[in-house]
Amino acid sequence: MSHVSPLIIGHRGASGYRPEHTEAAYRLAFALGADAVEPDIVATRDGVLVLRHENEISGTTDVARHPEFAGLRTTKVIDGKELTGWFTEDFTWGELRTLRARERLPKLRAANTAFDGRYPIMRLRDLFRLIDESSEALRRSIGMVAEIKHASYFESIGLPLDELFVAELDDSGWSSRDGRLTMEAFELTVLEKLAALGAGGKRVFLLESSGTPEDQRRAHGAAARSYADYATEAGLYALGGVVDGISVDRSMIVQQDAAGQPQTSDLVDLAHAARLEVYTWTLRPENRFLLPAHRIGKASGTFGHWWSEFELVMGTGIDGVFADHPDLAVAVRDGLRD
Repeated sequence: MSHVSPLIIGHRGASGYRPEHTEAAYRLAFALGADAVEPDIVATRDGVLVLRHENEISGTTDVARHPEFAGLRTTKVIDGKELTGWFTEDFTWGELRTLRARERLPKLRAANTAFDGRYPIMRLRDLFRLIDESSEALRRSIGMVAEIKHASYFESIGLPLDELFVAELDDSGWSSRDGRLTMEAFELTVLEKLAALGAGGKRVFLLESSGTPEDQRRAHGAAARSYADYATEAGLYALGGVVDGISVDRSMIVQQDAAGQPQTSDLVDLAHAARLEVYTWTLRPENRFLLPAHRIGKASGTFGHWWSEFELVMGTGIDGVFADHPDLAVAVRDGLRD
């Protein structure tokens, strides 16, 4: 998949304009020029891979309005965090498909709530098909950056996402070796398992700005390596032979110095020296997500000086960015190229 660097990845589709992980969000991302889209992948009770930001779905679907599923509301501990709500792994696909998507950030993106209740949940296989159809219609190659969510947890309940993903890849006839597929996860273990199962495509390790990978925590307890350990120069060189790249929280790329001025870190250069590609999440134009120096007014949903911040990120030489509004990211990239 050829592209002008950096790659613009529609974050859960064009989630700044439509409820995330819906066909409408993905179609719009393609139309707005995204080079690839990023689905988050979780599983149903009967092993169907579906696209949701989390396996807990009370904030992204209308499940609370379905009295027939009231008895499925429960409390679980997922990757060390206690959550109460409804979880995909407690539903069959037949049940889950009766739900409709809702805007995840209704207070911030109130205009998007007009689409609440209009779109069903998608399966991974639906997105494979949609990318194929859209690539042909738009006469350009569109990629997928597939995030495998909560792999250790799902494996512990008998739903190994690596095996389910590879089976889905094979069944779909979707080629994983033509540059269209990237697989990412916050756990190295599942990326290694995907490679062992023969899944082609790049493998990218997601790094939080704090905390510890769940597979490390389960295996080593208090001695587990933190995300910060992996982000050091030595940690990056060690990753160089294991994965193709890293994807990091935007705060690890751009910060504000003591004088209140935006600045960039040397993480991109360090990772490139270790022969790793670098991606970052998430470029968003609203004040809530921008550095204080780039905000306009006090309203969290107002668009700030997003161009300046996007340009700062892309100016580091980064290989790819995740964006809720792909058209804005494309405009900045094209401006840097001119």
